[in-house]
Amino acid sequence: MAKGQQIEHRGEEHRGLSLFDGVLIVGGGLIALFVAFAVLHFVAGIIWFFVKLVIVVALIAIVAKLVFRRRS
Repeated sequence: MAKGQQIEHRGEEHRGLSLFDGVLIVGGGLIALFVAFAVLHFVAGIIWFFVKLVIVVALIAIVAKLVFRRRS
């Protein structure tokens, strides 16, 4: 292309999104949704693990307290 030449558009101007743009937007949204739910599941799983751990430790402490109270 020589200096100063411009690319001429053939046909009418196309404005807006193409089908490929739409596919990319929908695909990116689905991937983002999947990743968001996976991260949410991971974080909720960690929180739920610690909640269960605290409950188990509290139950063990209560049982141990009752056992040692009866012995003395």
